[in-house]
Amino acid sequence: MSRLSIAIVGAGIGGLTTALALARGGHEIILVERRTGFSEVGAGLQLSPNASRILTWLGLAPALRRVATEPQRVVVRSIRSGKAIGQVALGPFMRQRFEAPYWVVHRADLQTILLDAVRSEPSIRLVMGRTVETVEDGPAEASLTWVSAGGARETIKADLVVGADGVWSQVRQALGDAPPPTYRGYIAWRATFDRNAAPAELAGDETGLWLGPHGHVVHYPIAGGRLVNVVAIERSPTPVEGWAAPGHRDELLARYGSAAPALRQLLAQPQEWLRWSLFDHPTQRFAKGRIALLGDAAHPVLPFLAQGAALAIEDAATLAFLLTENRSDVPQTLVAYEKQRLDRARRVQDEARRNGRIYHAGALIGFGRDRVMRHLGPEGMTKRYDWLYGFRTPE
Repeated sequence: MSRLSIAIVGAGIGGLTTALALARGGHEIILVERRTGFSEVGAGLQLSPNASRILTWLGLAPALRRVATEPQRVVVRSIRSGKAIGQVALGPFMRQRFEAPYWVVHRADLQTILLDAVRSEPSIRLVMGRTVETVEDGPAEASLTWVSAGGARETIKADLVVGADGVWSQVRQALGDAPPPTYRGYIAWRATFDRNAAPAELAGDETGLWLGPHGHVVHYPIAGGRLVNVVAIERSPTPVEGWAAPGHRDELLARYGSAAPALRQLLAQPQEWLRWSLFDHPTQRFAKGRIALLGDAAHPVLPFLAQGAALAIEDAATLAFLLTENRSDVPQTLVAYEKQRLDRARRVQDEARRNGRIYHAGALIGFGRDRVMRHLGPEGMTKRYDWLYGFRTPE
């Protein structure tokens, strides 16, 4: 079988997974990353069965079990009263229904596991500290030009180029999708802290989801259960700069001044908070010619369905399967890739936006939301997402 040369731009979760999956399919990979090193900071990630199944297929389950936790349920509460609204069944029910776990993990832990696996593959070359300037399609090959930190430029050729370079993707522009992503009016605050410092009623092996009209809060244990990851969402008419803008705890506590005591106690634990603004972008294209996109480069998605990383992992597995099945006609294979991924990505984007409206509903709509949650029960709430969690790539 022919061995394709593939350049992947971006070594985040999506890029690393793609490099690993394609290398296992017998291809030659060059993975280009703008950063000069990999930091250990980052938020937690939820790896629902549609993602954990793929990571298991890649042989990463033993390493993930050492650092991931598997919450037994999501407990949904009112921000103001602290009363339980409903639950979502995870744990054994999720495993039984979808034949894969629902893991939560620190982004840095997943990144380290993927990076170790990538570095063990002789057919992957990882190039750090290179900023991609241009990507060009051609009838027989694609090309990309990068510039190093020292200003040196280099152009390489490949059978295809994959853009996994995030929300502000340079590669996306090469597909003719030039408009920038849209700020959606939310800022996310993230922090981690020692689990022993959490209020007793919130320190269990579960995910907490707190809903209110002006924002919501999610928290769950990570790092093998040693830490708690917490994300607080606030409405804001203006975005903040970058992905890790410092946030002051007193400002966040003021915004959640009317919250239930247990939630305020939890939010008071982290000494340091980081903030980032939430953007998304209508999914237009996944591929053109010999250029493909995946993850946030193809479909920036709001985090209100916890599917950003999972979708990128799905993209990686789908692309790897198709390129292994059909290596002789790359443009046609990428047409099939777009066909398989486009509608699903759009549905996830739409559902995430819808969840944002439901999470932040006012009194009247919120009353109806709460009744529906109680009527469905924990297992019924999980079954609503059979279409999402049951995803499988062809084998």
